[in-house]
Amino acid sequence: MELANRLFFRLYQCANMLHKTGTKAVEAEGLTTQQWAVLGALSRPDAEGGISVGDLARYLMVSRQNLSGLVSRMERDGHLTSAADGRDRRSKLITMTESGRRLWIREATPKIHDYYQQVLEDFSIDDVTHTLHYLLKLLDNMKRLDDATRAETGEED
Repeated sequence: MELANRLFFRLYQCANMLHKTGTKAVEAEGLTTQQWAVLGALSRPDAEGGISVGDLARYLMVSRQNLSGLVSRMERDGHLTSAADGRDRRSKLITMTESGRRLWIREATPKIHDYYQQVLEDFSIDDVTHTLHYLLKLLDNMKRLDDATRAETGEED
């Protein structure tokens, strides 16, 4: 248990430092790490035609409520747009605007890559590969626990 406690405390510290140092890396563009994650998710080829708020929340593993406020601020700033889904009028599709795409590609991405380079400076390819492998295993176990808890309580996404 002591080793597990240390591991999860270090994960907590890493998450906090990611928010702090990652936001500093893109703050000149007016972005936070949460906005960076949204733009990154929307820049994927399979999100090109837009993605529903629910699907985006599931992909980012955040609540719809937290995502809704974030999306609203990003719409206000001109980075995103939302429109009714032609297949389901109750659902809104979120897409990156042209100015949001320019911000992402020209300004944010180079700074994010520089940030990655600095943070992973003394990591070998094997170090990164192994870290990713173990984080994915942890994430799978956490998702399984979350799914079981939601099934027991009848909670929806």
